[in-house]
Amino acid sequence: MRILKKKGYYYLQHSFRKDGKVITREIYLGGKIPENLEEIREKFLQKHVKPGLYNQCEKITSGFQKEWGHYPESAKARDFQEIAIAFTYNTNSIEGSTITLEETREILQERIAPNKPLRDIKETEKHAGVFLNMLRKKEGLTGPLLSQWHQEIFGETKKDISGKYRDYRVRVGRHVPPDWQDIPKLMNGLFIFYRKNKNMHPVELSARMHYQFEAIHPFGDGNGRIGRLLMNHILWHSKYPVLIIEKKRRMAYYKALEKGEDKFVQYFFRTYLRAHKKYLK
Repeated sequence: MRILKKKGYYYLQHSFRKDGKVITREIYLGGKIPENLEEIREKFLQKHVKPGLYNQCEKITSGFQKEWGHYPESAKARDFQEIAIAFTYNTNSIEGSTITLEETREILQERIAPNKPLRDIKETEKHAGVFLNMLRKKEGLTGPLLSQWHQEIFGETKKDISGKYRDYRVRVGRHVPPDWQDIPKLMNGLFIFYRKNKNMHPVELSARMHYQFEAIHPFGDGNGRIGRLLMNHILWHSKYPVLIIEKKRRMAYYKALEKGEDKFVQYFFRTYLRAHKKYLK
């Protein structure tokens, strides 16, 4: 979505593909950019953009549930394991783990430990366990649940910070998260937002919750992994397939987080539709 200036006047324009064709929608803004541009932009998205995205996401969940419903329990168990391997490898690699995809498989399936740092091996085992438990058991999404995940994953490798909010300042690239003293209030606000917006489309809600959680950055380390578990909790328990942010696409993911919440939501929808395009055919 972009703002165009034509003969001294401004327009808000968005282009998208439908049935192989590029379709453009635009609205007139006037001789100057209005102060309530964000409000106008959101109404424009609700009318022209989001319905199309939502419809495509509905096709994804419908196709996924139809396919998943035909699987016997033994096949579902194998699929859970494969998803856990792929998700654990990618989410840990984004954060600097040295464990490869094949080593992740060996650790989780064969119980073979590679010649790699013990910390990386332990976090691979623990993360997969938390992820599988999250898929199999629907628990209410709360701050204590996120702290529990953090404790389970990092309890052996980062004992001094595991399971508790940070009590010091941090910097993440160019982003300076809020002061640690504000974290309890901000996390409470995050889950108020979640409860108030449970009727929001699940893909959009998972994107916004992930972005807001990462902006708060409540833990001393491991926020990316907890944030990606958080978004997949919302997706999976809303009957949508999970989203794996691949290591090879991590720079696009980082850049999207830097551009603000609405831009991240747009990125998230694009990534989700690309990841599950087989259900759109």
